[in-house]
Amino acid sequence: MKKIIRVSSISEVHQVFGFDKPKHPLVTVLPIDERMTQFDYGNHHYTFDFYQISLKEGISGQMSYGRNSYDFKEGMMTFIKPNQTVKIEQGENYQDSGGWTLIFHPDLIRKSELGKTIENYSFFNYEVNEALHLSDDEKKSLTDLANKIKKEYNQNIDKHSQEIIIANIEMILKYSKRYYDRQFYTRTNLNKDILSKFEEVIRNYYQSDEPTKNGVLSVNYCAQALAMSSNYLGDLIKNETGRSAKDHIHDYIIEKAKTKILGSNDSISEIAYGLGFEYQQSLNKLFKAKTGMSPLKYRNLN
Repeated sequence: MKKIIRVSSISEVHQVFGFDKPKHPLVTVLPIDERMTQFDYGNHHYTFDFYQISLKEGISGQMSYGRNSYDFKEGMMTFIKPNQTVKIEQGENYQDSGGWTLIFHPDLIRKSELGKTIENYSFFNYEVNEALHLSDDEKKSLTDLANKIKKEYNQNIDKHSQEIIIANIEMILKYSKRYYDRQFYTRTNLNKDILSKFEEVIRNYYQSDEPTKNGVLSVNYCAQALAMSSNYLGDLIKNETGRSAKDHIHDYIIEKAKTKILGSNDSISEIAYGLGFEYQQSLNKLFKAKTGMSPLKYRNLN
């Protein structure tokens, strides 16, 4: 059974890696140096009670996205949210590595607007191999913001400090969203290839007996088949087509349903079951939402 080590506070992080006591109990910016890169993480999994945004530089060795090499080597950024479980691999060469890690506890932002909207930044749910890859200019913009946070909590903390720190965290997240959109755009050929494979997964699923065994196709199933997280796949499809991955699946189901409704004598309930729906009403609801009429009315009109 794997051992999961929980790290609950920022002071605990400082203590483990040998940094001085934190200047602020809820936020810190730490350098990625030998204290982190040479630390013996063991064969354990870790879970954290806080957010981490890390900009890593100088990691040598081949790193790839799926079967494709990363196209930005200057810096990579990863995002971890509270209660995610991660394993820190020791296999890469970190001798010349650098960068920084911004760590902040949910209590820091809980009463702020960011506390309400941070769940909208879906890249906190991406896998590690779906990291954000940065140009030098992008890296500088984000590092400047991290330095402003560090400067703010290193001086005398007053009633404005928390507001300013949160504002800079939010700017990091907004710039990261922009840079992810750039990454989707610059990888347009790769994205189109993934889109084609996504559509192929949908077709193959509904040309098999999987729906009757496992139900309606999910985005998560498609993501696993394509070796990526469901959030990353969803954002990629949305950026590429303007529509959600779920919409693509539902559109395929409706077209398949129309063909069955008009091209067979199967009852609507049989068609629903064949498409993976446990109840006919579920197909009725989706069909009406997409076409404005029930499956039975569609059959009778034609």
